[in-house]
Amino acid sequence: MRKDPPPIAYLFPNFFTAASIFSGFYSITLALQHSFDIAAWFIFLALIFDGLDGRVARLTNTASHFGVEFDSLADIVAFGVAPAFLMYLYVGVDYGRLGIVASALFIIFGAVRLARFNVMTSRIEPSVFIGLPIPTAAVMIATAILLLEHYPHLLYLKLFLLVLSVVLAILMVSNIRYPSFKKLNMRSIHFTRFLIGAIVLALMVFIYPIEGMAILGALYLVYGPLRASYYLLRRLFGIKNS
Repeated sequence: MRKDPPPIAYLFPNFFTAASIFSGFYSITLALQHSFDIAAWFIFLALIFDGLDGRVARLTNTASHFGVEFDSLADIVAFGVAPAFLMYLYVGVDYGRLGIVASALFIIFGAVRLARFNVMTSRIEPSVFIGLPIPTAAVMIATAILLLEHYPHLLYLKLFLLVLSVVLAILMVSNIRYPSFKKLNMRSIHFTRFLIGAIVLALMVFIYPIEGMAILGALYLVYGPLRASYYLLRRLFGIKNS
């Protein structure tokens, strides 16, 4: 008979969730000080904490309904408000109401994405996300800002960031499926190929961290629409699986 964990054990996963909120809030304060590159890195730090809370909860058998709700509220702060605020101060403030609308749309659609996920989480396929996950959208905003800061000669493309945020917002509330790596079936994956691919990607990010993360994020971003287009064309032309 499995023993229930002590009450204090439930603090551990929620600590990481709180750390994710703090990272998002600190990103906002850094953006207010115009430390945009550091603010973007704190969104990545929030992503790390967000990934740890669920894993710690499963390892310690301390998953709870409170933890799920707390995590969802943390996501809207760290991956909704923080990146939208960062983007607004970085570029949106120069475009008046257009910048306000683009930033607000990111937060609103991000909240819709989280609410829909909470409602549908027991009914959707466990191996996919319906709509672009809000942490991925936040990281794409942060990565774009890091690229612009790293390559000052590209600053004339700052307006593209507003366009990107609107595209990300729409993808979050779309029905496009994105792969979830939380429940990879290692038995169905050729381990050697997977290991080699993971090592190559890790080395690429190590050598060129900003560029590497931008490439990985872009590949993940376009995967969903390309996959949806592929199956749509198959249905239009009546192509069936062999």
